[in-house]
Amino acid sequence: MLNRRHLRVKVLQSLYAYSQSHSGDIKQHEKNLLQSIDKVYEMYIWMLSLISEVVDYAETDAGERANKHLPTAEDLNADVKILGNQFILSLKKNKEFLAGLKKYKVAWDFEPELTKSLFTILKNSAEYKEYLKKTSDTLHSDKDIIKFIFKKVILKSSLAEQVFEDMFIYWPVDKDVLQALIAKTFKNFANDVPELNKLAEVTGNWEEDREFIVNLFEETIRHNDEYQALIGSKTQNWEPDRIAMMDTLLMKMAIAEFSNFSSIPVKVTINEYLEISKEFSTPKSNSFINGILDKILIDLKAQNKINKIGRGLIE
Repeated sequence: MLNRRHLRVKVLQSLYAYSQSHSGDIKQHEKNLLQSIDKVYEMYIWMLSLISEVVDYAETDAGERANKHLPTAEDLNADVKILGNQFILSLKKNKEFLAGLKKYKVAWDFEPELTKSLFTILKNSAEYKEYLKKTSDTLHSDKDIIKFIFKKVILKSSLAEQVFEDMFIYWPVDKDVLQALIAKTFKNFANDVPELNKLAEVTGNWEEDREFIVNLFEETIRHNDEYQALIGSKTQNWEPDRIAMMDTLLMKMAIAEFSNFSSIPVKVTINEYLEISKEFSTPKSNSFINGILDKILIDLKAQNKINKIGRGLIE
């Protein structure tokens, strides 16, 4: 699921888009921010659907083999055991999944070769052949082959990678989140009664997380000039155009958290943005941001502008 670091990245992406936009429409960018969270869930539904499609292709494959010009005995008796996979059967009865399919209009007709190519990889794997030999299947054991399809077939497929990259602009960033959501789904689907199995939630507490990202986005923009002045006062020896835009945005977000988010410890804020900088900015950004934030923090403390409630939240 999306943790607070992932959510900060979503805000960073939206702030960058806002800074590059000429519209200045905060509400529209805020709407786009919330939609970027929904896109993660949409990606999750599409992936679950693709897993199901790969399983269902066993029936199509069996039909094609039986209709060969000269089918072998094996072709005429293709094993379609996987069609009874308990995880997939439970998924197909899941109301959240069915609602997601309808909401996002999920259909794989536009990429007919994808499912076929993935099933071919599966069919030729030693893991699948071993799965077909098993005689005492349970929901737990049935999940093993589905995990294999996801991790070793779909995620290893360059065609699947390209399809998801084309569909979802933040696929490279959100891919790790998707894997966590799928893993959570495998854990959640533990009951033989389908109605008791739940999909993963995109965040731990959406009501709180929604408030967090909207407030962080708005506060960073609302105090942009003030935060820019703070940063400028500590970077006088730096030419403005030599400071990476991502560094500036990350520092402004950190200052917003120092000043407006009373329950987030200062150390947590600093560590989070330093980690994010490693992935989204320059190699030297980590130490640069750390040094500037330390100086700004000293000034904010002296001016009693660090808004924290509770022991241990400042130091």
